[in-house]
Amino acid sequence: MSLLQAILLGIIQGLTEFLPISSSAHLVIAPFLLNWQLDPQITFTFDVLVQNGTLVAVVIYFWKDLWAILRAFVLGLIHRQPFTDPDSRLGWFILLASLPAGILGISIKPLVEAAFNSILATGLFLGVTAVLLLVAEWLGRRNRPLESIRWLDALVMGFFQALAIFPGISRSGATISGGMLCNLNRRAAARFSFLMSVPIMLAAGGLETLDALKVPGSTHFLLPILAGFIAAAITGYLAIHWLLGYLQKHPLRWFAIYCLVAGGLTIAVYFLRG
Repeated sequence: MSLLQAILLGIIQGLTEFLPISSSAHLVIAPFLLNWQLDPQITFTFDVLVQNGTLVAVVIYFWKDLWAILRAFVLGLIHRQPFTDPDSRLGWFILLASLPAGILGISIKPLVEAAFNSILATGLFLGVTAVLLLVAEWLGRRNRPLESIRWLDALVMGFFQALAIFPGISRSGATISGGMLCNLNRRAAARFSFLMSVPIMLAAGGLETLDALKVPGSTHFLLPILAGFIAAAITGYLAIHWLLGYLQKHPLRWFAIYCLVAGGLTIAVYFLRG
């Protein structure tokens, strides 16, 4: 993997992790469409470690919120009033939302790994993302702020997050759709989507990083990995800021159209190449 390829993939990861168009799909599709002949083991190691760059982005962007949530959460446990403070409740809701994806990810890991090796499945799952976005726009009333979120909303968004363990189903797209179907407004759904990504990204990133570092020769590619990590962190931060502003006044349908086009193009190229 060249330095230029690493930076490009890092930018793709940073942008598509938070925009509702599936980062996992783009990391699978981009090398396929560009006909890059990359070592699968090195690509896996790179993808896993660079995804941690987007974790850094979301932590930096929401640092004040995360600190307030963590502080209130700990104080609530100390004073045995875990649900009194709104920030403490939000912390519990974030943990609740993380459970479905964690359980499903562990129970069907081989199936998920097989899907990551299938260009056809990735293209089809992009279509699923498009459907989720369109249904959320169609059915969601979008009249509730973040302060009104309840445990059931968090659980619903958690189940939508669990769908995103497959490549092509956008984590942010699925969870924002889930929030909108609970009638949260777009910005509130997106904000909680980003906050609830932290525990699952932290757990998955830590476990997968340990596995990735066991791949022979992975330490020989530290420069491309570092370049991709930095690119993902910077573009991820910018993507969060842009999307939160965009969703104040604009719908998700353009992202749905993009997913349909990208998925269709991927499937077409797959069959044309035989």
